[in-house]
Amino acid sequence: MQITLAYIGPRASSGDEFERLAQTYLQRTSSFARCESVAFRSEQALLDWLSKQQGRTQPAVALLDSRGRQMTSEAFAAWLGVRRDEGAQLIVFAIGPASGWSDATRKDARLLLSLGPFTLAHGLARVVMAEQIYRASTILSGHPYHTGH
Repeated sequence: MQITLAYIGPRASSGDEFERLAQTYLQRTSSFARCESVAFRSEQALLDWLSKQQGRTQPAVALLDSRGRQMTSEAFAAWLGVRRDEGAQLIVFAIGPASGWSDATRKDARLLLSLGPFTLAHGLARVVMAEQIYRASTILSGHPYHTGH
């Protein structure tokens, strides 16, 4: 299973602290699944990339959206576990453009996911999402990270 944390915006620089933190969590997650972070210049560029992803399963796309579903860490882990158990080869968590996702893109998503009622800076949203992906992976594997033991 490949997990991609995608975002619309300029590629983060190596000195970007948010990027450093997001990469730390994605590297930790790589013990459980292959992970990457990818920047796209536009929503259309992301959609074009998604259409080129070949595999025996369609990518499972979760868009971060303020109107999306809010979940506990356990519920998010369960969602991720179901995708894994269904044999998903690619799961994409995408942070959208500043103007939000188009209605057509929102309609095609497997999941609309909200990190809460606050609007977050893209860099901070990447860190939160990367940490939750890692947390979900530890929950699914029984690792003590989530319980603090």
